[in-house]
Amino acid sequence: MSNPLQGLLDGNRRWSASVRAEDPRFFERLSQQQAPRYLWIGCSDSRVPATQIVDLPPGDIFVQRNVANVVSHTDLNCLSTIQFAVDVLKVEHILVVGHYGCGGVQAVIDDRRLGLVDNWLRHVGDVAQKHAGALAALDLAHLRSSRLCELNVIEQVANVCQTTSVIDAWERGQKLSVHAWCYSLFDGHIKDLDMHVDSRMSLPLAYSQALEQLIAIPGQPR
Repeated sequence: MSNPLQGLLDGNRRWSASVRAEDPRFFERLSQQQAPRYLWIGCSDSRVPATQIVDLPPGDIFVQRNVANVVSHTDLNCLSTIQFAVDVLKVEHILVVGHYGCGGVQAVIDDRRLGLVDNWLRHVGDVAQKHAGALAALDLAHLRSSRLCELNVIEQVANVCQTTSVIDAWERGQKLSVHAWCYSLFDGHIKDLDMHVDSRMSLPLAYSQALEQLIAIPGQPR
């Protein structure tokens, strides 16, 4: 029986050979230590590769991904990733990165049932309910979807900032900041949502200013 994944294995060998041709010691260095400065909390969507879209090599970003880039205080997977990144790897930046055209966010906008994942997307539904007025103010469906992507990122940044790992890091004086980004599948650009939090005390103002600035904008282009 032929291997149905042989194409992927062949691609791996080509990639490895090309990397080693360019930098013969790349894998030697990579295998010796992991010292990323960034933790990326993003969507599982296959079209949003963390290191590639910011032009960084493997080893520079520690990654946590799930459907619709949710940070839930009951998700031990995400919380453990944050704790390891903050306490062990000593990352300096946590990036919560949503993306326009997110299928999970669109399912919430459309009130569409997808199955078991509906329970997970309830977190995004809560964000939609919290900001129902801001979403209703947008006439076009794709603008509401884009705005919910942005609002969801802002809310998830707030959730990150309220995790015990991040609070404890700030209280012991560790250099750490949390940021809100949204990536566009349509042009490959990242939008900085201007929410940057570097202490527990700075969260309320950063949160309110990011929301005010976002809601003041009529809508996002596709």
